[in-house]
Amino acid sequence: MTKEFDLAALLAERGAERYELHAKYLNHQQPRMLRTIGFDKVYERAEGAHFWDADGNDYLDMLAGFAVMGLGRHHPVVRKALHDVLDASLADLTRFDCPPLPGLLAEKLLSYSPHLDRVFFGNSGTEAVETALKFARYATGRQRILYCSHAFHGLTTGSLSVNGEDSFRKGFAPLLPDTAVRLGDLDALARELKKGDVAALIVEPVQGKGVHEAPPGYLLAAQELLHRHKALLIADEVQTGLGRTGKFYAYQHSDGVEPDLVCVAKALSGGYVPVGATLGKDWIFQKVYSSMDRVQVHSASFGSNAQAMAAGLAVLSVMENEQIVANAAAVGERLKSRLAELVGRYELLADVRGRGLMIGIEFGRPQSLKLRSRWTMLQAARKGLFAQMVVVPLLQRHRILTQVSGDHLEVIKLIPPLIIDTADADRFVDAFTEVMEDAHNGGGLMWDFGKTLVKQAVANR
Repeated sequence: MTKEFDLAALLAERGAERYELHAKYLNHQQPRMLRTIGFDKVYERAEGAHFWDADGNDYLDMLAGFAVMGLGRHHPVVRKALHDVLDASLADLTRFDCPPLPGLLAEKLLSYSPHLDRVFFGNSGTEAVETALKFARYATGRQRILYCSHAFHGLTTGSLSVNGEDSFRKGFAPLLPDTAVRLGDLDALARELKKGDVAALIVEPVQGKGVHEAPPGYLLAAQELLHRHKALLIADEVQTGLGRTGKFYAYQHSDGVEPDLVCVAKALSGGYVPVGATLGKDWIFQKVYSSMDRVQVHSASFGSNAQAMAAGLAVLSVMENEQIVANAAAVGERLKSRLAELVGRYELLADVRGRGLMIGIEFGRPQSLKLRSRWTMLQAARKGLFAQMVVVPLLQRHRILTQVSGDHLEVIKLIPPLIIDTADADRFVDAFTEVMEDAHNGGGLMWDFGKTLVKQAVANR
């Protein structure tokens, strides 16, 4: 007799093996890394912007699954939508019909960017970027894509070709024809465009790596340059979109900017069903899908599936009904302003920047001799270790989950669920202040952990 599958029983029986299973069958460096930095926690449940461990301790999530959990975890409206769509037993993914949910979600998404006309649905942010790259190259008849230094657009081959971090690209060449230009450098952009072979520039309005915002006026000037040379502007809003920066899209902070293609994903999923979307102008889609012979020239096996579409529609409904974008703007401003007040107080704290609930906290070389010698020790071993030293006590002592904004960067990036309130923001600032106070007073545990990180960094060379 076949045993009935029982998920709850399976988790109860083998859930404790989680780290061993990962070490044996998945990325074996993941559990090793987590244990090294003291992040090998066991979270039992989650709701909204909080986790709880087996002892009932509450943890504040300031990472949101790298911005996937825009509405936090297990939002009741999204949960109900998924239950409803499963209970409906729809004839999903027949591939030879036109189900209503994709059309309804496309219509709703486009209402937030009325200059765009059509949507392609895939399964992730990197797929959304891949789609934009393909569409731009086909629509313009050109090969080369420009991207900005320090950009992150994904890790599949096409998106990796426009990834500004060498450590991700190393060993995977040859990639697509591409050229990096510095964010904000219009002269460099103009020089490349004069060569006549550029299909598009892809840009994050606020770069996730380091949290660097495009300078005022740059996106509009870049758009004008690109269009003058018959090239396209692609806005990567995978992380910054859906309210993250206090506007529905981050490019909307710049008047007159109307990208030709926009990539979204992450928060659109509601944290449940992977979904990515590429929004674009009608003429681009008309070129790509120019005849019935080309109807399947670009598609995705699970794209537009009913569960993902239902999750996306529910997310957008919640965003409107609960004023999520306004909350991100207001709470983000409070969080950023309170953190900015600390810059003059602590010499290790160099800068606080960002928009909405996408905030970068940068650390820098101190002036006092004692702190400077310790800082130098860490920098000699591996740049970015001090930021990691701050992240660890935030979790271990204050039960707040954060992480650095990129490898070899002394920057912590705050990208919490967009539903956090002022009490959550204040909890973070109070905890961060205590950690900085400890660091500047020579707190033994923190600097001892720094020595451990130094030894690990040296061993990994």
